[in-house]
Amino acid sequence: MPRIALLFTALCILGCAGGDHDTERSARINQLLTSTDLEGYSRAFEPRPFEFPRDHSAHPNFKTEWWYFTGNLSDSHDRPFGFQLTFFRFALASKDIADDSEWRTRQAWMAHMAITDVRSGRFISAERFSREALMLAGNSADPFRIWIEDWGASATGPESFPLRLRAGTIEASLDLNLAATKPPTGHGERGLDAKGPLPGNASYYYSMPRLAVFGELQIEGDRYDVDGSAWLDREWSTSALDSTLAGWDWLALELSDGRDLMLYRLRTSGGGSSPFSTGSLIAADGTVMALKPADFELEASTFWTSPATGVRYPVGWNVNLPRHGLQLEVLALIPNQEMNLAVRYWEGAVSARGSQASSTVTGRGYLELTGY
Repeated sequence: MPRIALLFTALCILGCAGGDHDTERSARINQLLTSTDLEGYSRAFEPRPFEFPRDHSAHPNFKTEWWYFTGNLSDSHDRPFGFQLTFFRFALASKDIADDSEWRTRQAWMAHMAITDVRSGRFISAERFSREALMLAGNSADPFRIWIEDWGASATGPESFPLRLRAGTIEASLDLNLAATKPPTGHGERGLDAKGPLPGNASYYYSMPRLAVFGELQIEGDRYDVDGSAWLDREWSTSALDSTLAGWDWLALELSDGRDLMLYRLRTSGGGSSPFSTGSLIAADGTVMALKPADFELEASTFWTSPATGVRYPVGWNVNLPRHGLQLEVLALIPNQEMNLAVRYWEGAVSARGSQASSTVTGRGYLELTGY
């Protein structure tokens, strides 16, 4: 197949399917992420030291990669908002294409944006697709920049942070400045996060919690000056998902005692939990404790059925870390935070309340639910 046709096919897999074929679209995306066409791609076989600022930028020899920004904000009147801005990169070939045409490329890009206006119950989402050709989309390391047309994340100085996020549509937009307050945190085994038993069935994964945020949101003509906190999740891999997996439940929380918590449960096709479900408990000083399945319990407590798709999502959870004495009740700020785009999933702002031993603990963060 000619490379330009392969690119067009991949972009159609990502974004051209329409109508009421949500199940079919989800299956196609799963096939893309679990592709057995691995020849020539780099693999995540063993731990490696992260190198910053280099690892903030793209790793084009791996098949898939993403930059996931989520955050909880408020204006001067304590009006709460949530936001998500994510950039996805998909490699379509394992080697550079030997051709002088500026139209040819081996990278496709996708971006998702969402804004949650808690007080009004509004949830607005949008997406972009492009190929890495003619400067329509891409990434640069010096200075750091990711873009898909006029959506982007770009360094505002000589380092990768502070960072400016900009994205929007006629309906809603965001323009936010992010500053790092903690160093990057590697998950799994020194950043190697296994998703299954086979060698290479893993990703390189780190997060940056508690990014300080200030900037502006515009929603249906109304402008809000906001500040708050954000979380960056970074992963890159080749064939990271086991073919027996149906989806995952992912949670990231910033707690009032200064700790940060990331958990995810990989769900099998039979409804169980994969033994490769994992997480990290990050102390206020940045010390990381890796969490195995025996270290945490996730139990769905509240459900919401989407009127648009008919899908039932668990939007409330009881979280228990018995060995750490931590118990939390996590609830969506509003139930309708379904990303009903070319790829359908639920991603939304949540609050948490519970206890650490005899002390009250609160928190805020984001929940992601895929494969429902």
